[in-house]
Amino acid sequence: MTTKDTILIVDDELAIGELLRDFLEAENYQVFLAADSEECFRLLEQHRIDCILLDIMLPGQTGFDICKRIRQTNNVPILFLSALDQDLHIIRGLGIGGDDYITKNSSPGEIVARVKAVLRRSKQHMPAPVKDSHLDFGSLKIDVLSHEVWLNNEKITFTAKEFELLRFLAEHANQVFTHEQLYESIWGDYLEDSHLVRVYISRIREKIEEDPSKPEWIQTVWGVGYKFSGK
Repeated sequence: MTTKDTILIVDDELAIGELLRDFLEAENYQVFLAADSEECFRLLEQHRIDCILLDIMLPGQTGFDICKRIRQTNNVPILFLSALDQDLHIIRGLGIGGDDYITKNSSPGEIVARVKAVLRRSKQHMPAPVKDSHLDFGSLKIDVLSHEVWLNNEKITFTAKEFELLRFLAEHANQVFTHEQLYESIWGDYLEDSHLVRVYISRIREKIEEDPSKPEWIQTVWGVGYKFSGK
C-alpha cells in the first residue's frame, strides 16, 4: 500500500489552515495543523513530515525563526505562506532555507499545485552529471563536487539552490537564459512567477559582485533573461 505524503500546515489563522487541509486531504495527503512553533516542533518529532506550509507572521517565534531552527537538522521542503508579496520577505525566506514562497491571496488550488511541485522535485531531483569538477574564472572559482565558491581567495557561503543556479549559469557561460528556462533547469517545474528566479539572482549578485547594481558576472540581458559572463 502506498504511504500518503504528510503535510504540516503552520498557521495561527485556523480558518486558513482548515481550508488548506480540506483541499490537501481531497488530494489524498495526510495533513497536520499547528498554530505556533511549539505545536510545529511537537508534530515534527512525532510524525514523518514530507512538506511544511509555514506562515511567516506567527505568535512567538516567526516563520523565519522556525525555518532556521528546522534547517539545523532537517531538509524537509518548506513553502512560506505570507499575506505580503514583497521582495525583501521573499529574499529572506529563501535565504534561510525556504524552498518556495506563495501569498495567502493565492487560490487554494494554486497552493496545492505548488505543494505537489515541491514534493515532486524533492523526490525526483538528482544531481546533474559533473562536466568539470572545478570551474575557474580567475578571481571566481567554483568547486562543483564540494559545493564551494571562492572569490578573491575567500570562501563564500551559498545555500543549496543558490549554488545550483550559479553552477548552472557558470557551466553555460555567455549563454542567455530566460527566467522560465532557469526555473525549469533548477527547480524542474513550470514557472508561474518570475519572482523566485529574480530573488535568487539578486542574492547571488550580492555575494559575488563588487557592485551588485552594476553586475559583471551575472548580467541582465534586457527583455530576455540572464547570462554568466565567463570573461
